[in-house]
Amino acid sequence: MDPSTPYSILDLAILREGYDARDAYHRTLDLTQQVEQMGFKRFWVAEHHNMANVASSAPTLLMGYLAQGTQHIRIGSGGIMLPNHSPLMVAEQIGFLETLYPGRIDLGLGRAPGTDQRTAAVLRRGRMESIQEFPNDLEDLKSYFSEDNWDAPVRAFPAEGLQVPMFLLGSSLYSAGLAAKKGMPYVFASHFAPSHFSQAAHFYRVNFTPSAENPKPYFIACVNMILAESEERAQFLASSFYQLALGIVRGKSYPLKQPIPEMRAVWTEREEAAVENMLAYSFIGTPKSVRPALERFIAKGYVDELMVSCNMYDHGDSLTSYRLVRNLMLKIRKNAYLLDKP
Repeated sequence: MDPSTPYSILDLAILREGYDARDAYHRTLDLTQQVEQMGFKRFWVAEHHNMANVASSAPTLLMGYLAQGTQHIRIGSGGIMLPNHSPLMVAEQIGFLETLYPGRIDLGLGRAPGTDQRTAAVLRRGRMESIQEFPNDLEDLKSYFSEDNWDAPVRAFPAEGLQVPMFLLGSSLYSAGLAAKKGMPYVFASHFAPSHFSQAAHFYRVNFTPSAENPKPYFIACVNMILAESEERAQFLASSFYQLALGIVRGKSYPLKQPIPEMRAVWTEREEAAVENMLAYSFIGTPKSVRPALERFIAKGYVDELMVSCNMYDHGDSLTSYRLVRNLMLKIRKNAYLLDKP
């Protein structure tokens, strides 16, 4: 592990049971402000649609809300699902944010719909072939930010000439190959799609083509982490997260529910196995207990940056967990530094 490996956050502004979207937005802003002081590098929000309990349907608006309430932490999309949008509009909106908050905006891009197929068809007005056009849409988006676009018949203002870092999101060898070919940083969704993590990380690094913006590969891995002062407390708090994941397995949108002492009464053995498979890269326990597995994970994927997702019902418990994540990462980085010294 590089001694300077940064750590960041992915958040979905998920509603708590018994609360509304306003509460989710306020909690997300407070979380961003708190982790900014803890030294986290980025705070990303994702695009989802037709999900009653996920309040991140308009990521650029949420990004503006978070950027306005913070000072220096990078705010980004994790991501904007590009096939749902015109590249011109994405450039205009991100350019707007970068103009207001210079040097703080990240643009993470994905090709999944962020919803079910019926809703995707409504979003894209029947143009489902736009998924296959994703590589071309990436090039169009890049061109709108380029200073060389000054004499084009269609230009994006105020994006033109702005240096906004772009990241490609994915969970497959296809996305790893495309990120490598385009010379873009790659963010792997190992927090819910762990199957191809090692292969994708290796494929991306081996096939990376340097670009003007990115001379070297840069690999970010997203994981779930729920830390507490005791194993029992961590497992208890994780039950809210497990119930949330159970909704995904069942094809339903569940809010964050209060933690419960035992999950056996809630899910079947088959559902438990499905959740465990989906959440293979989850680190739940005390900082001491999860550290060996986390260090192996980072080394296994040659991870340049760790992005953490932590879904718990109580906001105070979330803040405690992120504080423990920060402390753990500082210890891991210190150890890596000592091992690196001649």
